[in-house]
Amino acid sequence: MIHILREQTRHWKLILTLALPSVISFASGTVTGTINLIMVGPMGALVIAVVGVSNIIAYNAWALCSGFGHSVNYLVAQNYGAGEMDQAVRRTYVALFVGAMAAMAAVIAGWLAPKLILELMGGSEELVGAGTAYLRYRLFAVACFTLSFVFHGFFRGIGDTRTPMAMSVVANAAMIFFTYALTYGKLGFPELGLPGAGMAVLIGEALSLLGSAYVYFFRLHGRYDTRRRIAIDRKEAKLIATESGKLGIQELAMSMAMFVFTMFVTRLGTHALAANEIALNVMAFGFMPAFAFGATATILVGQEIGRGDPYKGRRMGTDVAVLGSLFLLVLGLIEFLFAEGVARWYTSDPAVFTLAGELIMISAFLQLFDGLLNYYAGGLRGLGDTTFLLKVSLALNWLMFIPFAYVLIFVFDLGSIGAWISLYAFLTFFALAVCIRFYRTDWAGVRAKQAAGNSHI
Repeated sequence: MIHILREQTRHWKLILTLALPSVISFASGTVTGTINLIMVGPMGALVIAVVGVSNIIAYNAWALCSGFGHSVNYLVAQNYGAGEMDQAVRRTYVALFVGAMAAMAAVIAGWLAPKLILELMGGSEELVGAGTAYLRYRLFAVACFTLSFVFHGFFRGIGDTRTPMAMSVVANAAMIFFTYALTYGKLGFPELGLPGAGMAVLIGEALSLLGSAYVYFFRLHGRYDTRRRIAIDRKEAKLIATESGKLGIQELAMSMAMFVFTMFVTRLGTHALAANEIALNVMAFGFMPAFAFGATATILVGQEIGRGDPYKGRRMGTDVAVLGSLFLLVLGLIEFLFAEGVARWYTSDPAVFTLAGELIMISAFLQLFDGLLNYYAGGLRGLGDTTFLLKVSLALNWLMFIPFAYVLIFVFDLGSIGAWISLYAFLTFFALAVCIRFYRTDWAGVRAKQAAGNSHI
């Protein structure tokens, strides 16, 4: 019994060692989004609505190329566990090369099409006019973040979650500073208004990319020979493209569903859209830790698969889910008790903060299911079960979430309340699906992903 307790303690200590820097990393982004929204909030509900719509658009743009970072994360974790770091570096180079092309597409979209994108979102003429320049800078920032995410995937794969944390803190501190300075013309900077807030995001993401590249190409070079010429192997390139495509489309299925969801909410009016953005921003305090523990599950499961000990990987995935759920339970209680008070931080408009408070209370404990979704999806990524994640994401997002949201919002006329009920019903079913899949996997047959594509899953 004492031996079991000691082993359990070691597991939990390892999980927290990896997860806490990721929690800080993701939470710093959430805090930054909150502070920035509070800073621009006094400019009115229209500005809050522009930020909310642009967040969804930027998330979709990132989702198009997020698979590169996700695939590097789990493949490098498996390589690290197996002691095959030469292959891990080669795979990272492939992902950087393809990711650079995707980043260029985001730059082109930001340069040529921000106004068109806002119009397609169904935004009013006033919203389109106010948000075009802001969205342009946000899409440029997505290009930087795409490449940073590949570097972060490598760092996390080798168990280094502190470097992504440091890069995120630097980036987000810069965003806060320049949002204040450029939006309102403080500290000798020009007063640029909302476009200045978008420029601040770009500056922060560019700094993160430069810092991440320095760590990878210089600080880690002596250990892993990361700065070298790489001949792209076609089989490896195909593997990266296939895995990145599946994970990217899975992420895109979710982000596009949220895109449509936001279009539904947009048609409820500016106040409803502003309240929805505030509630999502507050709930991100739960979403981000869920992502952090999910990333930890990917690392630990992937490394144990690489070491040839899949059953230990399964146990580590379970331990991550237990610790992460306890974390979200405490957080949900705080959000539930102080819902409307928190909403008042963002705006003094009663129509907005009252509705936002109701939305926060609805979702405070239901975010536990979002946590379970992230923990077990992270575990499935670690063992390479990407095809299932793609299929279940497509099915639940487009056959359940969107139709259910439409019915509750427009047929039963439940407005924003109906929108959030549909969102969390979807997250609940998704969480149950990945949880069942995780425990019904034939763990005895799991092997590390190979270039030929044989994962035995």
